[in-house]
Amino acid sequence: MDEQRENMQNGMIENETTGEQKPDGGKERRRRGMGAGILLGICGTLVVGALGIYLTCRFTGSQILITNAAADTDGTTLLDARTTAKINELSAYIDLYYYEDTDVQDLKDGLYAGLLEGLDDRYSVYYTADEYAQTQVSMTGQYYGIGAGLAQDKDTMQVTITKVYEGTPSESAGLRNEDVILSVDGTEADTMDVTDLVKLIRGEAGTTVHLEIYRPSTGENLSFDVERADVTLPSISSQMLNDTIGYIRIESFEKDTANQFEKALAELEGEGLTSLVVDLRYNGGGLVDSVVQILDDILPEGLIVYTEDKNGHREEYRSSGDTHFDYPMAVLINQDSASASEIFAGAIKDYGVGTLIGTQTFGKGIVQSLFPLSDGSAIKITVSRYYTPAGNNIHEVGIAPDIVLDKDTESADDNQLQKAIEVLSE
Repeated sequence: MDEQRENMQNGMIENETTGEQKPDGGKERRRRGMGAGILLGICGTLVVGALGIYLTCRFTGSQILITNAAADTDGTTLLDARTTAKINELSAYIDLYYYEDTDVQDLKDGLYAGLLEGLDDRYSVYYTADEYAQTQVSMTGQYYGIGAGLAQDKDTMQVTITKVYEGTPSESAGLRNEDVILSVDGTEADTMDVTDLVKLIRGEAGTTVHLEIYRPSTGENLSFDVERADVTLPSISSQMLNDTIGYIRIESFEKDTANQFEKALAELEGEGLTSLVVDLRYNGGGLVDSVVQILDDILPEGLIVYTEDKNGHREEYRSSGDTHFDYPMAVLINQDSASASEIFAGAIKDYGVGTLIGTQTFGKGIVQSLFPLSDGSAIKITVSRYYTPAGNNIHEVGIAPDIVLDKDTESADDNQLQKAIEVLSE
């Protein structure tokens, strides 16, 4: 959803640790000449000092220190003398020449975020104190937003509303499942990761967010002004599909999801459950501990999943086998089932205790940990790979269903769910 479902292709958190422009002839030459003239007109004096070279600005009287740090380091230390000098140099140029006033804290946050971006891993990110606080709230299921589930195509970056929740602002505004978000408050949705889009949708209760929507069912482009509200959503929904087949949909794996699953299962058993459909479609993941706890109720004794870090350290998560059930089970998956959802699907497939129906999963076989920092900010970094009980790492590969079946988007009936009912009725 706009808040708590931001883990869609965006990250499973394992735990929380405290602790060119081409040349154009004369025009290009004229630009270079003019630029040189401006530089010489403003900063005309080079002064060689004991610590380096100072570029002294005639009009402002300011100086930019360019430190000669060649002898200070071999270049293998991140914050060596040369790097520190370059940061100071960049800061000085921004201070002197950037055309608008700057906020020092914003620049610092940019430095911290840039350090994580240097990992070239979209799952490793820096959170400011405010962003970290919002992340913590989102994992509880309570947040300020519009109450809609979102999914993003990893190739096209298209963002689709996967679920409009009952009694939420999105339902009141008239949004529908399968609506494509074109823009949020004027920002094109496909230009950013769904996590950043979520930040635009969030806001204080009572404020309004403007959405431009494309509705595939009618071919219309529509506009919505949706008033944000204090929304609390369960991560589990359940029902009996007929006299014997129960259905549990897991939206995401959050702190209380396992307890909600156990409660839903008990209620369905009281209504005559003899087989079960678990729906993981559009579930982008969540907490490892949550999915492990649920699988502990399903699987026989044995390995559920294990992780390995860069040092070869292996951590295993196992099922006790004390409470596992023997119901025939079908699990619905699709291209937006990711991370913790793939741990679930992978374990079910390796143990052969259920039938996977749908399409290939997303393929996120890595684990992130969230580390709070001393100033209230935090970083989330990828710490390990995870492996299914059979030893498969599914990163960038995904999990293939036992029965491949594309969703029929032109039909009012859920053909994938109907297939699950058919399999369980055999």
